[in-house]
Amino acid sequence: MAASEIMSKAEGEGQEEEEEEEEEEEVKEKPSEATAEGLQGEARDLPGSLKTVKQKAQREHPTKLPRELHPLQFRWVLWFFKNDRSRAWQDNLQLVTKFDTVEDFWATYRHVKLASKLSCGCDYALFKEGIQPMWEDSRNKRGGRWLLSLAKQQRHMELDRLWLETLLCLLGESFEEYSGEVCGAVVNIRTKGDKIALWTSEAENKAGVMHIGHIYKERLGLSTKTIIGYQAHADTAAKSNSLAKNKFVV
Repeated sequence: MAASEIMSKAEGEGQEEEEEEEEEEEVKEKPSEATAEGLQGEARDLPGSLKTVKQKAQREHPTKLPRELHPLQFRWVLWFFKNDRSRAWQDNLQLVTKFDTVEDFWATYRHVKLASKLSCGCDYALFKEGIQPMWEDSRNKRGGRWLLSLAKQQRHMELDRLWLETLLCLLGESFEEYSGEVCGAVVNIRTKGDKIALWTSEAENKAGVMHIGHIYKERLGLSTKTIIGYQAHADTAAKSNSLAKNKFVV
């Protein structure tokens, strides 16, 4: 079964279970131990944790037999960033949770805030385990990103759909033989307009970068008139305003 079919099948199974539990008390999420320390007053923007979801399931269904899980090719890490200029950049970056099955992904996605509901200055990042969402990481420093810039009005119309489709591209290994070059993705919530970026590891591999870009644009359902550009991290890091010249476009 194709990865995309597994993702859809597992989502449907999760929705059926949720329908059976509609009348149960709504869970109030709290930050996990990995994210709670150091956040203090920022907790209102921090997404809910998968740990809480698992604990609730164990309490309410202690004897329920586990259903078949669908493993992902890689283990993934969800990060949350909230800009605070009084702190070092890395201190603003918090690990939310890790998952390696389709079911745990959907549990995570359903229990965190939608990207459109985050405060300005906040980011979500989903990266393969072992790769941090920063240019300096050894797997990122020679790479770059396909960047989609959105108008302000698109936040409440298209942002969540585009971000979810980006996540499904990552988890479903949608980029075929070049999926190994994909590191992760980031969504930036900003006052002037939000951005979604797909990060790859080798900016000089034109064949791989272009293959990924064409598939990504198609999966997002963008019109032929919409242009997305690929920027090398080395070029972006050299620009104070983070607006580097596009190396490739599709």
